[in-house]
Amino acid sequence: MTTQLDPGLLRRCWFLAGPTASGKSDLALVLAERIGAEIVAMDSMTVYRRMDLGTAKPSSEDLRRVPHHLLDIIEPHEEYSVAEYVAAAVEVCESIDKRAARPLFVGGTGLFLRGLLRGVFSGPPADREFRERLEREASQHEGDWLWDRVQRVDPDCAQRLHPHDTRRLVRALEVFELTGRPLSQQQQQQSLPDSERPPHVFWLSPPRDWLYDRINRRVLSMVASGLVEEVQRLLSADPPPGRTARQALGYKEIIDHLEGDQTLEEAVDTIQRHTRRLARKQTTWFRNLSECQEVTISGAETVEELADRLDQGRE
Repeated sequence: MTTQLDPGLLRRCWFLAGPTASGKSDLALVLAERIGAEIVAMDSMTVYRRMDLGTAKPSSEDLRRVPHHLLDIIEPHEEYSVAEYVAAAVEVCESIDKRAARPLFVGGTGLFLRGLLRGVFSGPPADREFRERLEREASQHEGDWLWDRVQRVDPDCAQRLHPHDTRRLVRALEVFELTGRPLSQQQQQQSLPDSERPPHVFWLSPPRDWLYDRINRRVLSMVASGLVEEVQRLLSADPPPGRTARQALGYKEIIDHLEGDQTLEEAVDTIQRHTRRLARKQTTWFRNLSECQEVTISGAETVEELADRLDQGRE
């Protein structure tokens, strides 16, 4: 089973992607007002409640200015899959469309963007008995037994999963058991033919030095605004953050600092370095996604000038 947007609705959607700190959020506000859009977050970390500073969520003023969707929808101890995101996005888009507005997706998570454009294989319904049996067997073995099982039947999937990500490892084995085909093969969605592609799928491509300077300054601003205190509150919550939230960029490094593994200065330097690495990976993602149109920017343009460029030839 594949979850995806209706082709007609997909063509009415706008998409604004790009590496972190490239100016997507400010541009999206201007663009949304110009084209009559509501913004739909396309970020794997802004879905978490109370993870605000480290994920650079929009301000309360921004939220009043333009309606936003798919922010703050799950708790930090919960997990959230690409299929769940796309299913939620389909509902949101249909609601926005009924209000005669345009959905404008904004964010930097390439997996989410690909899922929106090409659909996501959601697989067969859960087999509770199989899952419970597999979890019992896993508890009786040491090391990476579950991951090794996935590696034997679906090596491509195993390479994408952490050995301790029990939930997704079990799902991969469950899909193989129920369908006889590896999950990774069933998740491979081909790029859309030119005739079916939405015309407004853009990604911002800024100069590297300009972007790295913005990243470094943004991290300093997050810490100055209270990122350490935000992480402390998350850790003291009951239940505490789950594995995905704890591994989020900016949060993992501050947790390491709070646990005594590095000084705050070292943590800040590590966040900056890891964020620069993320930006490089995001750039590769969008460059290789054939549906995306690269928008080269210098960093000197105003958001109004950039909006003019994107708005040319609107359908």
